[in-house]
Amino acid sequence: MNYNLTSKLPDVGTTIFTVMSQLALQNDAVNLGQGFPDFMMSEELVELVDEAMKRGDNQYVHMNGLPLLRERIAEKVARLYATTINPDTDITITPGGTYAIYTALTTILQPGDEVIIFEPAYDSYIPNVVINGATPVLVPLSFPDYSIPWQEVRKRINSRTRMIMLNTPHNPTGSVLSATDIEELRSIVTGTNILILSDEVYEHLIFDGLDHQSILRFPDLLERSFVCFSFGKTYHCTGWKLGYCISAPDLMKDFRKVHQFNCFSCHTPSQVGIANYLSNETAYLALGAIMQKKRDYFGELMKATPFKPLPSYGSYFQCYSYAGLTNENDRELAIRITKEYKVASIPVSVFYQNGNDNNVLRFCFAKKEQTLSDAVERLSRIRF
Repeated sequence: MNYNLTSKLPDVGTTIFTVMSQLALQNDAVNLGQGFPDFMMSEELVELVDEAMKRGDNQYVHMNGLPLLRERIAEKVARLYATTINPDTDITITPGGTYAIYTALTTILQPGDEVIIFEPAYDSYIPNVVINGATPVLVPLSFPDYSIPWQEVRKRINSRTRMIMLNTPHNPTGSVLSATDIEELRSIVTGTNILILSDEVYEHLIFDGLDHQSILRFPDLLERSFVCFSFGKTYHCTGWKLGYCISAPDLMKDFRKVHQFNCFSCHTPSQVGIANYLSNETAYLALGAIMQKKRDYFGELMKATPFKPLPSYGSYFQCYSYAGLTNENDRELAIRITKEYKVASIPVSVFYQNGNDNNVLRFCFAKKEQTLSDAVERLSRIRF
């Protein structure tokens, strides 16, 4: 039946994550494509949530999030970034980091606005901008280190530029912002009405002794920013879909106007459990070293394959190049490897609107050692 429906996202189909995960299931493949751990999360946190449910903490909490949880987040921000955050006016608990990003964009964007997005880009960014009637302005990161070409950014700034979207540590590449990047960003936005959206869901997954250059460190930038986080990435519970957004009071006031009519309230027992678990600083402070060990373990194993690593300084992911080994594009190769060698990855070209193909696949190393070993044993048999 024809309902005269005009799609708001006519060019969007099923995400590559769904496609590759389904292909992995069909072929009984090791799934190093989608970014989720296959190891158990903290038993202590599970018990805290279980206790909350048994105690009766099962009804709506405040629209902005459990007050105790917001207080604990503000305390954490003060410890990590030496920034004072008001838990009543600056923090909203959300059903995941992706929701926080969508809500921030919906809060701000008007038809005709432009948003600078760096590619390769996490797959929700461009559709989130388009559905709000704004225009994505796509700036490719410099290959192969995936750094930001700030001179190119300056060329794209105009009177319609409403926002710059950042992602550090970066998905899919594992690159991170440096102190120099922050200075470049500051020089561009100072004296303008340009806002910032900083996706920092992997804030604790940063390697090699680098500092996470969170926007929360810089009050002059934070006052024009929405900064989005994910408990799922921090505590290995991606299926809980719980995160939060931090912003300046005036921006957060409008963010909450959108939030209240979309979600209103997030899962109460999880908020209670996480609020109590946040007192365990080691659980998040040790995360970078734990995940770096997995990255390094995977990297050592991958030396037995023809793939060449590109640097990963954070996140769940590392990209590997197969340039010069085959004429197959990355999507074709990813599908063939899944079917023939039973290992699923993600072709990095899907993170570009124009399908830019540098012959790179993304692998998730946030897995058990046995999973990584099994996967690489299969990958080592690849013939081009």
